Amino acid sequence: MAQFAELDLPENPKLSHNIVYFARALRAAGIPVGPGRVIDAVEAVQAAGFTNQQDFYFTLRACFVSRPEQRAVFHQVFRLYWRDPRYMEQMMSFLTPMVRGVQEEKKAKAAEKRAAEALLDGVDRDLPELPEIEEEGTEIEIDASRTMSSQERLQTLDFEQMSNAEMAEAKRLIAQLKLPVKPLQSRRTKSDPRGLRPDWRGTMRDAMRRGGEIHHLAHKAQRIRWPNLVCLCDISGSMSQYSRAVLHFLHAVTNAKGAGWAKVHAFTFGTRLTNISRHLHQRDVDAALAAAGAEAQDWEGGTRIGDCLHAFNRDWSRRVMGQGAIVLLITDGLDRDDPDALEKEMRRLHLSARRVIWINPLLRWEGFAPKARGIMAMLPHVDSFRAGHNIASLQALADAISAEDDVGDKARLMAMMGVA
Repeated sequence: MAQFAELDLPENPKLSHNIVYFARALRAAGIPVGPGRVIDAVEAVQAAGFTNQQDFYFTLRACFVSRPEQRAVFHQVFRLYWRDPRYMEQMMSFLTPMVRGVQEEKKAKAAEKRAAEALLDGVDRDLPELPEIEEEGTEIEIDASRTMSSQERLQTLDFEQMSNAEMAEAKRLIAQLKLPVKPLQSRRTKSDPRGLRPDWRGTMRDAMRRGGEIHHLAHKAQRIRWPNLVCLCDISGSMSQYSRAVLHFLHAVTNAKGAGWAKVHAFTFGTRLTNISRHLHQRDVDAALAAAGAEAQDWEGGTRIGDCLHAFNRDWSRRVMGQGAIVLLITDGLDRDDPDALEKEMRRLHLSARRVIWINPLLRWEGFAPKARGIMAMLPHVDSFRAGHNIASLQALADAISAEDDVGDKARLMAMMGVA
């Protein structure tokens, strides 16, 4: 591809055509780009000049990107289309079965797969027929992962590596997930003719109505109560893709009937705490998450876990933590603030909740170790530590909540920290 400095605008119409095709690729990758923005982009490049690639990049990004979460997709599509044509061949390899032994299988970075599918829309992705090999002793290992069911494959596919179509299918599967909870035994009792405990007060009240004669023995049973579910979801830049999937899951749990939760409260945090509980009660998931996204202005921003937990403990804990609430904490724990303040807020949160379950997508790595200061400060004050990077890990939450003694990987990581 020719260097940008050699192209002239507007005399050279090829660049305008390339901008139009680039806009189509952005639209296919999930960024809403209309004809008006395409015209604005062409005119902006004409007005800004065409001196170097960096100016060209930021000129197009200013015209096509309107939300922070769109920057990653824009960057990958731009790199594929304008900056490095060799990435087209690499992205083709992500969309076809791999023949190992010829080249190493590579993993796409965040948003690269969606960008490749947008650029390669309509291209035949089928592999050519393999020639017959007559030499003896030659073995070719074929990756047959594409032959398995798409749903089975999606169960273990990382949210960060999903394409647009895969994420859409994953959201449909997530909408079918359930998170049932067992009721809690209350110390209070209620009158029950089939109860196992004698109700002496009820018996005496009935006898007083009959002149003091006891005709039958009243019984009572323990009341049951349902706990609240409180979710604290990290929406910082490193957690964006995972938090979106988790919010789809929370929407399904919020609107599920018969799951047993008294109330479901959801909060997002990055640089500040935002209550999005009322938005998740909308039946339409797209409308619910759009409203939640408009409410939370710190999407893909920084992370201040300690300050946000302090705001929750101060302003919301007494309102939502009653009835033996169970807390789901979804974050990678990468916080650069004071670890002592973070540990203090985690201790307070743990004392207020019946159970605290930490969902960390970093646990998907086999070599994960609690070396970050934020993780070391938070880990002792959770009851269970589990992964949360795919559909299978979300399904496993039901087992973690039902089992009171479930600790996930906490014991192993605490041993790595030298704590028994």
